[in-house]
Amino acid sequence: MDELQRVGAIALLEKGFDTVDGIDGPDGVEVEVLDTVVAVYPGGALLKVFVDGPALEFAEDAVRSLVGELLERSELLSEWTVVKCEVELHPHLAEESLDAAEGPEAPPADPAERRAHLARGPETAAPSEEELAANSARTRGQMLGLAAQLKSFGPEMFGVVSEEDEEFEEGSGYEGTSEEDARLAAGALVWATDVLVDQLFMDVHTLTEEGTNVAECEGVLWHLEDLPRRYALRYDEQFARRFLATVIAMTTRFTQGTFTQLSCVAEELALRLLLSEAKVCLETFGLLDDGVSEALDCFADLVYEDTDHEWLYDDSKDGIEDSPVGEMLGMAPMGLADWFRPFNDDRYVHPYAADGPAEEAEESGTGGASDGQE
Repeated sequence: MDELQRVGAIALLEKGFDTVDGIDGPDGVEVEVLDTVVAVYPGGALLKVFVDGPALEFAEDAVRSLVGELLERSELLSEWTVVKCEVELHPHLAEESLDAAEGPEAPPADPAERRAHLARGPETAAPSEEELAANSARTRGQMLGLAAQLKSFGPEMFGVVSEEDEEFEEGSGYEGTSEEDARLAAGALVWATDVLVDQLFMDVHTLTEEGTNVAECEGVLWHLEDLPRRYALRYDEQFARRFLATVIAMTTRFTQGTFTQLSCVAEELALRLLLSEAKVCLETFGLLDDGVSEALDCFADLVYEDTDHEWLYDDSKDGIEDSPVGEMLGMAPMGLADWFRPFNDDRYVHPYAADGPAEEAEESGTGGASDGQE
């Protein structure tokens, strides 16, 4: 969709949701619609629907039915389909419910057991071991199939020792990772790319709707809160869009086979989020074993030229790049104004993410200092 079509799709979907207060779920159970978020991108739409229902199963069935009905009502959206529908517990409301629970029927104290307990509705049972194993095996196969899309990196980037390196590695004690672990790690990065981009679209939408920044945002954010907190007051809608463009540009080079080096501080931070999301995805399906974890760590070690960006998460190191120590270490500028600037003329930064008004304001002395949050 072009920009005009995306604006139209948002208007149609929001208009449809505005006419709905509740949904009749299975067996006449009513599910109340509390709020909705609509985010549209060139390939479709991301809908986040907040509902109040007696069980996750009822909530998911009701929302899927509602969205399908809204699409059918609109002639312009009648050919759209629901590709994926997932339900999650609202963390704050679930915590309040757990805190209030008393007596022998209270949910377990362990967080993992509590999530499993809440995920089971009144008439539903937890997945069996066989079902979990089948889902894990199915996802593993899908991730292995995605590995070939990561065209910029061969198995050696994930720690696989080639025949040429075997003599060099002999006697070092390092046996390398297996080919399958390398493929699973590569596929997990492609899988996580879809998740990361989708969720960053939602983060952009949340900041746009509230007209605020990450530090003051009251809504749920997926990833922007994981960036260094010292600049959280300045992670606004425009920043979020530039960071999203950076993630897309970086991962596009990963899959096109054109990647050579990370281009800027923002890409270093973007890769940090991508690696974290890949491990979360693997762990969700029970696939994060030592071999795959080692493959991802090896990939990170080889793609990163240094780990200077990690100092952004340590407020005691704020400004170190401008100190004699930073000069001695050859550190690149780490201020927010420098995040989207290429390290040198050979690096590529997406034009949308390139220097803009925020950087010009900071250079002129009107941009303000870091917020100094802990």
